[in-house]
Amino acid sequence: MHALDWAMVVVYFGLMVGIGWWSHRRVKTDKDFFIAGGRMPWWLAGISHHMSGYSAVLFVAYAGVAYTQGITVYFWGFASIGIGVGIGAWLFATRWNQLREKFGVASPLEFLARRFNIPTQQALAWSGASLKVFDVASKWFAVSILLQSYAGVPILWGILVTGTVTLIYCTAGGLWADALTDMGQFIVQALAGIVMIWVVLSNLGGISGLWTMWGQLPAGHTSPITSEYTTVFLLVYVLVKTLEYNGGMWNLAQRYMASPSSYAARRGALLSAALYLIWPLVLMFPMFAAPLFIPHLEDPTTAYAVMSAQLLPAGMIGLVLAGMFSHTMAMVASDANAISAVITRDMLPVMWRKARDFGERQRLRAGRITTFSFIALTMIVATQAENLGGVLSIVVSWVAALMGPISVPLLLGMLPWFRRSGPRAALISWAGGLVTYALLYYGMDASETATVASPILVSLTLFIGLGAVASERTAEVDGMLDELDRASKQRSPAVTR
Repeated sequence: MHALDWAMVVVYFGLMVGIGWWSHRRVKTDKDFFIAGGRMPWWLAGISHHMSGYSAVLFVAYAGVAYTQGITVYFWGFASIGIGVGIGAWLFATRWNQLREKFGVASPLEFLARRFNIPTQQALAWSGASLKVFDVASKWFAVSILLQSYAGVPILWGILVTGTVTLIYCTAGGLWADALTDMGQFIVQALAGIVMIWVVLSNLGGISGLWTMWGQLPAGHTSPITSEYTTVFLLVYVLVKTLEYNGGMWNLAQRYMASPSSYAARRGALLSAALYLIWPLVLMFPMFAAPLFIPHLEDPTTAYAVMSAQLLPAGMIGLVLAGMFSHTMAMVASDANAISAVITRDMLPVMWRKARDFGERQRLRAGRITTFSFIALTMIVATQAENLGGVLSIVVSWVAALMGPISVPLLLGMLPWFRRSGPRAALISWAGGLVTYALLYYGMDASETATVASPILVSLTLFIGLGAVASERTAEVDGMLDELDRASKQRSPAVTR
């Protein structure tokens, strides 16, 4: 790292903190803090949705898969998300928005108390919040590995520096700070990605490297599927990501809720879907090319860092590193805000009677305290990430497998086709998915495909099956789902005129 690189990183961190403090003035109530008061433009919501969906894990764990197995990681890691979010633009985005507009919901789990009951809401809240602690911790660990690879900064200090900066702006500005920093981070990331792909193409002989490189890669690197990442794994990942990125990962539901209308929420979702299909190819092209530049690398997860350190001039390394920070800080800030909303509006009133009578300012203060506490806890857990199986194990095995059972009652509970499935189906499907994962991962040493696929398939079967054979349909739920369904069919203003 040259002095120019450090200057670039410092300026980036300063910009993020500045945006956070500027956003602080826009936050007057807890709804401003959690869902931007429902005033976020569709394009900002779409970019924020996209930026909040992946982190520095892309440049560590996924870069390692790209180095060893090639383009398969794009198909199951990102194309699956683009397809899933595109589906969700029509199924879920408008419903999330109408939950805010028609029912006053400001937390992703708030409607579960009405759709099912309090025990169901609390079960999903506690399990989801606990899982997110480890998910976010893996992101801190991934970005600290990058900082260590580039500049020799110890893992602990990397976690402390990136975590503290995120903690400051996220606690101060809430969702407005998250979205505005996401926009700034998207610009930084775009510049860094373009610089990196330009340098790689220059070393491959020019623009022709875009199509001539593939024949030089190791055998199997141009196949969308491999013996480890099979067709079944890819299809299951599309299902998992459809649920996860349309609200199962609570922070992304907030982007839909923050949009001013159902139409705006759908446009934001379609923008995010398009970005997921296109932009990861730009970011990952250097990763696919890495075996040509640094063959026989001992630790594949350092491939992107090693290659960029070798190819980039002074100043540009700092820009690329800032681009990597942008992913992690965007996702973590987004997760922290969502977890804070769930704790403040859904969990705290159940645990503490006094919290039920909180006014707007008291809920806002509680939201900031829980945001601070959540980020601090994830930083502590991040110091133990290696002992938990490493970044890829946490992100792929833990999160992908466990997010399904948590998402099934939450997302399918919004759709009118599953109105017969009530609290019993929700709790049993959630518990069944978690038990399935525990048996496969800890008891049977099952394959990656089985570990990821089985929990969500078991949850889906139980949720739908129990609704079919033991209906819990009620008039109140029918009315709620019918109103959401009508709103989901809202057309654009240009069409209705």
